[in-house]
Amino acid sequence: MSQGRLAGKIAIVTGSSSGIGQGIALRFASEGANVVIDFRSHPDAAEQTRARAEAFGVKAIVVHADVSKIADTQNLVEQAYTQLGGCDILVNNAGVEKNAAFFDVTEEDYDMVLDVNLKGVFFITQAFVKRLRDAKQPGSVINISSVHEDMVFPNFSTYCASKGGIRMLMRDLAVELGPLNIRVNNIAPGAIDTPINTALLADKPKLDALLRNIPLGRMGKPEDVAALALFLASGDGAYVTGSTFFVDGGLIRNYHEQ
Repeated sequence: MSQGRLAGKIAIVTGSSSGIGQGIALRFASEGANVVIDFRSHPDAAEQTRARAEAFGVKAIVVHADVSKIADTQNLVEQAYTQLGGCDILVNNAGVEKNAAFFDVTEEDYDMVLDVNLKGVFFITQAFVKRLRDAKQPGSVINISSVHEDMVFPNFSTYCASKGGIRMLMRDLAVELGPLNIRVNNIAPGAIDTPINTALLADKPKLDALLRNIPLGRMGKPEDVAALALFLASGDGAYVTGSTFFVDGGLIRNYHEQ
């Protein structure tokens, strides 16, 4: 059996074919967890993530799920139980954003962002914790939120609304599920070097302006987020629930619009 801080645990990580989700899935695998790799539109990347995870000597499965669809989220949890025998940890990482001035936001834009970022998290968490409740087992829910659960982001009103919703959902569920020994926390990344930021990384003036706002003077890496996720998922975080942890190099304390 694999050794590590998550030895014998089973984790679902949504949106784990790339970026932060992939980083978390691989870190969990390196610590002994069997992992469910979820993807929506990049099956090849998901398979590569699975192969890299299994190189650590654990089991990994790939499941296609669009978290904005409740049937898909329920199936994601079902597959963890059917193929791996259970689930102890849920990482809600899948997310989308849409750049639009408030005056121009369409119903379609709003539904896309809120359905993935808030509704999806809500209902996959519900499916996950129902199983834990019925089996009288503890668990850990980790939402990959954003500094924008608390910090303004002009022209991303839908994204900010969804992440603000995640902040209050986490706080509420920490209290509601605490008596079942189910812990719920948020990780709020700042500027992380992932595919979603490819355009930013290529735009030196914009990147330089951003870095001036980050006291540590660099973009974060998926590994920076994964290290904190490991703490929250493991026994080291056993008394931690109801909190948001900022992984942003100090950005939220120093941010101002240019």
